[in-house]
Amino acid sequence: MASKIIPILVITFFAAAASANLYQDIDITWGDGRAKILNNGELLTLSLDKASGSGFQSRNEYLFGKIDMQLKLVPGNSAGTVTAYYLSSQGPTHDEIDFEFLGNLSGDPYILHTNVFSQGKGGREQQFHLWFDPTADFHTYSILWNPQRIIFSVDGTPIREFKNSESVGVAYPKNQAMRIYSSLWNADDWATRGGLVKTDWSHAPFTASYRNFNANACIWSSGSSSCSNNPPANNSNAWLNEELDATNQERLKWVQKNYMIYNYCSDSKRFPQGFPADCTINTTA
Repeated sequence: MASKIIPILVITFFAAAASANLYQDIDITWGDGRAKILNNGELLTLSLDKASGSGFQSRNEYLFGKIDMQLKLVPGNSAGTVTAYYLSSQGPTHDEIDFEFLGNLSGDPYILHTNVFSQGKGGREQQFHLWFDPTADFHTYSILWNPQRIIFSVDGTPIREFKNSESVGVAYPKNQAMRIYSSLWNADDWATRGGLVKTDWSHAPFTASYRNFNANACIWSSGSSSCSNNPPANNSNAWLNEELDATNQERLKWVQKNYMIYNYCSDSKRFPQGFPADCTINTTA
């Protein structure tokens, strides 16, 4: 990935009032100076140029949480670029919960790509267009992860729910603590129209911006959780038992009816012998 030729893609983070200083929260992990924490820890930028991209990870590991961030995507011709923001553990049987934003030609919509890995197995892709221009302003992208379900939301509207499907033999991310990661790279071999559209370097540098990062989550450290002595009934941890109410179930159906462009649970060509078992539980009526 680092060997790809990449324009500058800058991502900006502002710490939310509830969040600690980013100097305390974040470790810059790669990029050879292309990632910077600025404004007394309120701002973090990642840049992506022809030589290298850059990335960071959270210092803390989490075992369940509600993660929010605001993002304003690269405007104009962003074809070939990918902005990723995700939770992940490590190793061959890792767990992972993904937001990826696939760039496109000017005037064509971004694709919001989601996926869930459990015990090293992914392949649970759902993709969406958005009902607004994600390059014109900041919007909030959230992951709710509790023992019962994972909910992906945009501006508080759920777009995807992945329920715990252990009852039908499908592993669920619940035993591996995960860090938050973000990275920026040129993926023009696959990101836009299956790799047919390449990155146009004449539009570099590309810029995307994040602000208001907040992790309301159980921190995992030395084999124990910060939530162990904080009952789920406590308002600050209400997300531990949160589920979609009737209103949000209707919002989810609205998004999936009008804006979903790919669902692995509907891809009969990919699964000619039958859909994965978790599709029986995660199909929205």
